[in-house]
Amino acid sequence: MALVVRFPAAALRFSPSSPAAPHCYRHRRRHRKPLFSKAAVRAEARREGGGGAAASGAAVVWFKNDLRVDDHPGLVAAAARHRIVVPLYVFDPRLLSDYSDVMLGLLLSALEDLKELLKSQGSDLIIGLGSADDIIANIVNEVKASHVFAEEEVEYSLRNVIVNVETTLSASTFSWGSPELVFWRSPLYDIKNLMELPESYDLFLKMRAPTTVPLAAPILPVLNMESNQGALPTLNEVKKHLKEKSHQVDESWVSLKNVSAKTFLRKEQSSQVVGKTDTTGNLSNYGGNNKEISATSSNIRKMKLVKSMFASENASEVKGGTNVVLDALAAYLRYLEGTARDDWQELHEKLRKTESRKGASFFALFGPALKLGVISRRKVYYEAIKYEKERNAGFLSPFGYSAPTVTAAVDAICSMEWYWLLALNSQICNKGMYPIRIWRWKGYIIQYAAVGNEGPAILFVHGFGAFLEHFRDNIASVAEAGNRVWAITLLGFGKSEKPNTIYSELMWAELLRDFIVDVVGEPAHLVGNSIGGYIVAIVAGLWPALVQSLVLINTAGSIVPSYSSVPLIEEERPSGLAWLQARLLLLYLRTRAGNILKNCYPAV
Repeated sequence: MALVVRFPAAALRFSPSSPAAPHCYRHRRRHRKPLFSKAAVRAEARREGGGGAAASGAAVVWFKNDLRVDDHPGLVAAAARHRIVVPLYVFDPRLLSDYSDVMLGLLLSALEDLKELLKSQGSDLIIGLGSADDIIANIVNEVKASHVFAEEEVEYSLRNVIVNVETTLSASTFSWGSPELVFWRSPLYDIKNLMELPESYDLFLKMRAPTTVPLAAPILPVLNMESNQGALPTLNEVKKHLKEKSHQVDESWVSLKNVSAKTFLRKEQSSQVVGKTDTTGNLSNYGGNNKEISATSSNIRKMKLVKSMFASENASEVKGGTNVVLDALAAYLRYLEGTARDDWQELHEKLRKTESRKGASFFALFGPALKLGVISRRKVYYEAIKYEKERNAGFLSPFGYSAPTVTAAVDAICSMEWYWLLALNSQICNKGMYPIRIWRWKGYIIQYAAVGNEGPAILFVHGFGAFLEHFRDNIASVAEAGNRVWAITLLGFGKSEKPNTIYSELMWAELLRDFIVDVVGEPAHLVGNSIGGYIVAIVAGLWPALVQSLVLINTAGSIVPSYSSVPLIEEERPSGLAWLQARLLLLYLRTRAGNILKNCYPAV
């Protein structure tokens, strides 16, 4: 049963005369060149003392989300092969359009540290504001570069920018020949053939793929350039630049992302919020008591820290460059040991505040640094395992890690690496009916498909236990009827990332809100099945400007006339009994999932 709710303007049309859903994807697409040309190669990481003779010409190292010198295969390869290495960062609105003010501040902090570190070695970080296509072409022409090194990306928007850079370089005429784009990776696991990557994490673990080790920072040649190397802009200058160059002309459209779902709900409620958040999360796992924590927090707030790892007292994200993040990671891993250092005590307080569930504090503190590439995933893994071995006389116990912070760091990194591998594999070898695209939401990998070039915008949202392929037999026929169709896999489902965080209908609603603003770019007709119907209904209720109409299919929840929302209750830490019941239910579902699916979806 489907319930259709229309918002103003165009109606959502499912034409009875539309072609039947094809057995395989046959929606027509415009031809386009492959993302990476055949000439492009992946940089081989060279150890110190390795590498052959230096290549002729210079090399440009294009920094994007890899703002470090440590464990940087592209920089290592460039330094080993070229006499001139030009580090470059470009403030391109296409790369920064989804950055909040907080992320822009963290970006500038990381760039400042990177620039100072490079200058201390006689090099420098060239700063450009504008289109990466034009700026890279100009730098290549100035230094007569034969190679441009860049990290391989999985996100659709970033891959498009790389295509534009490649196209611009190919269309330009250089007297010394066409420069070659070199793409590199810094994987945690040494996987020879991504085409053979298993579909499930359990099968992947059975592969026992060896882990790689981080690379040492290379010694860079002295950089002498006649042109202005560019000063690092201020936050206001960056925001002004992004606003001027942004293709999004309607500020009110983008501003829809600035107000959370909880804020909207609180405005509707005259009484105060019921319940109280347990800000200490799973602190019982780490020892201590709330009185001691409160006293420590009060004392730290009165201290004037000489060098804080955070942008402000209320910030929870570690700021700065690689050395600061490594120091913060050392403090995080050594939480159980205690410390007399003020900055480490401050981080421990932040850890307790962000531990909304067991292990969740790691991504809350280090997620932005990992997104910006201030530190690599395998470097975090290496440091965590190194510390664990130090605690256990050089051995790793088969029964788990001895410190909960080590467990949190390793689990988070392994999870991030797995979903990055899935995303990369989907770009190299798509086994589904539709081309898979990747979008990042708050640093998390989200998979989606987009079909159609013109017509009304339609967004399919799957139900519980499903993913975008739930609509595999609908997408093509709806697109061929004259619509542009998007289908998304929500966070925590399918091959979208499954982070250690608290999941709620409001969180998923905000994800859909941001997807419509950032990806769809206009009000859309929302089609939701089961819990997906419940979530799109929330989106329509809180942000009606984003929605043209609603189609609710077997929607979760019931429609009650004259219903008013219940008071907003903050998430609380579950009781021990609830936790045990949840674990038993999960165990039951894991053993019975196959039979349940066969009963619900019998094969014809």
